[in-house]
Amino acid sequence: MTIVSLFSGAGGLDYGIKSAGNDILWANDIDKNAVETYRHNIGNEIHCADISNINIKDIPDSDVVIGGFPCQGFSQANLRRTIDDERNQLYKFYYQVIEEKQPLFFIAENVKGILSLGDGEVIKQILADFESAGYVVELHKVNMANYGIPQTRERILIIGQNKKKIGNKMLFQFPKELYSKDGLNGLHKWVSIKDALDAYPDPDQPNVLKNHIYSKYKVVYRNFTAHRQTNPDYPSPTILARGNGKGGVCAIPHYNGKRRLTIRESAAIQTFPDDFEFFGSMGACYRQIGNAVPVKFAELLGKELVRLEKEELHEKTKEKATA
Repeated sequence: MTIVSLFSGAGGLDYGIKSAGNDILWANDIDKNAVETYRHNIGNEIHCADISNINIKDIPDSDVVIGGFPCQGFSQANLRRTIDDERNQLYKFYYQVIEEKQPLFFIAENVKGILSLGDGEVIKQILADFESAGYVVELHKVNMANYGIPQTRERILIIGQNKKKIGNKMLFQFPKELYSKDGLNGLHKWVSIKDALDAYPDPDQPNVLKNHIYSKYKVVYRNFTAHRQTNPDYPSPTILARGNGKGGVCAIPHYNGKRRLTIRESAAIQTFPDDFEFFGSMGACYRQIGNAVPVKFAELLGKELVRLEKEELHEKTKEKATA
């Protein structure tokens, strides 16, 4: 299918969906380092621009719109807020693209915390907004470890299907979980961080890997995000975009306890291929990786889009032609 990507970042979602056989027509992000990374690894279809300067009419029509919208504009104190809230420009842009372009499907990714905003009222409003735009929607809470990603990363995926163009019955089949913590009932056991990283060379020794450098931020264990000891026999904790209250990046400790994960190792946990190169400062690279959707999970979503185009939508086209 043809894809428009919003808030693309370095392109983890895009790279996986494109690798599955789909075509990215247009993408956007405001971060110049992320855009440079995207262009180097994926293509020149990305535009580096503030969404406030983008005319939606200039965005090409597509089969699918993808991306993760920020949700800062949803006030917990004002649950009757509308999408016109001036603080909600980013979500409003995403919503308006969906409403005006009317793609066959959309895929929105967000942090799990969106479920608890306003005691759950915010996510209800978001789903209601998308339904009012003409979509049947499904919400999925995902632990990436259950899909073979070596990371206990919990995220929310919202899938939307155009009711007028396709119908009320959701055709998108969300990927099935094939892994579990214990590997019981025919499932594979979670992939551990040690399994994912053991083959990587010592970054303090000569090597040819791209981005195989690490933050010198000292490893001191305490019961706080990115400061807990990493268990080699379990998936990695969530790879972070920001680690402290001031917005600074904090890389996860390596399971050897001696240093932080390198940029390359962090990218491997997010299932980027080793030849995917990141650009910008060390902090910018860590941040791009932490903001990304794991590539291998994105590829599963992309394969489902390919299946839909070849099977479900092809059959619907034949039915209409016959009628």
